[in-house]
Amino acid sequence: MFGLSGLFGSMWRPMRHRRRGVVELKWLTARSYTTKWYPQGIDFGTWQGRRTLAVSWFRKEKSGEHLASRVTFIDLERSRHLDVALTIEGDDGELVPAQIHAGGLAWFGDRLFVAATGQGIWEFDLSDSRRLRGAAARRVLGSRRRIFGAVALAAVRTRVHPVPLRCSFLGRVFDAEGTSLPRVLIGEYRTDALGRIGEFTIPPDADGRFERVDENSPQIARMQGVVQWGTRRFISQSRGLQPGALWDGEGARLQRSHVPLPIGCEDLALDPEERMLWSLGEHPWRRVVRGIPFARLGL
Repeated sequence: MFGLSGLFGSMWRPMRHRRRGVVELKWLTARSYTTKWYPQGIDFGTWQGRRTLAVSWFRKEKSGEHLASRVTFIDLERSRHLDVALTIEGDDGELVPAQIHAGGLAWFGDRLFVAATGQGIWEFDLSDSRRLRGAAARRVLGSRRRIFGAVALAAVRTRVHPVPLRCSFLGRVFDAEGTSLPRVLIGEYRTDALGRIGEFTIPPDADGRFERVDENSPQIARMQGVVQWGTRRFISQSRGLQPGALWDGEGARLQRSHVPLPIGCEDLALDPEERMLWSLGEHPWRRVVRGIPFARLGL
């Protein structure tokens, strides 16, 4: 078994890094255009003192069936990334893939919370990451073909947390000084404007429960992500093949920002160290991970 420190230094792949006002990271492999895997959630954390982004993906068949999910950890200092498969441990100890949409992430130390659309919030333990080889590696990656020398890192689910919302995405809450609070915002994606966002306290351990603090409907269709800094709340809205929209405001009083998000925008994350708002695009050939400085947002 490997803790977080054991993941650094192995299985890394480079990314393209460009900074022109905003930061843009692009994939250099087939993941930039594949229709088998789609990026969804994003959050910020720190590994070994390095600024790190976590990006969730789900794998699907042409029929739409979900086969697997993973999280890509991006070392922002070195512009490189590695993958960790999200898995479930069976009664026999065998690991199988977590077949969830993985629409949003909330990262608290070794605890990774993942939005499992329609199935609550799934919690994974990053301190118990395991290295798999051969058939076991192919299985957790959802691959149905033989891959010579296949190797995978896997994080194991520790708990399913039921929540009285659809749980399409989730984001973290920070105070005005940039301190992460033990709360999350959980939202529902809908094509109409009836999607809800609930604020919940996170359980202090895997045996606890998410407790609802507040809930409202911002009246925004196709919401994809939400985060909060002090009293300011930010919501991403997808707009097909047009740049995504960012909504900004206090409470239920949100206005559309002039700052565009990537085409096919998904989740949001806050980086208090570099004072950056992160988002990403999911569409093949248009996939980018974008960081927007707080100064552009008036923070």
